[in-house]
Amino acid sequence: QVQLAESGGGAAQVGGSLRLSCVASGFTFRIGIMAWYRQAPGQQRDLVASITTGGMPYYVDSVKGRFTISREHTENTATVTLQMNNRKPEDAAVYYCAAKRGPGPIDAADLWGQGTQVTVSS
Repeated sequence: QVQLAESGGGAAQVGGSLRLSCVASGFTFRIGIMAWYRQAPGQQRDLVASITTGGMPYYVDSVKGRFTISREHTENTATVTLQMNNRKPEDAAVYYCAAKRGPGPIDAADLWGQGTQVTVSS
């Protein structure tokens, strides 16, 4: 059974940087596309960035040029990382790691982390 565990949340100043990591363990050979979502208070959960098994990234317009998603695999784990630079107040949210078992788009993600809080201070 695959589990996702996030780390790296916390506070960062406007213009600062923060790095989130998510480690997937257990049957990771079945993991396809991976992604980060975020949910601000009172808002829906939205896709931030995704990355395919081949390493092709996708970013929503609001984070292009500021965020970088990457992934790496070991024999037993898969890790997806989100490097957030030049942070803006609107980046404050709970960030969730997501993944899809096997092939398919990220909006069919069936694996979710618990979420990690990210705040932005001026």
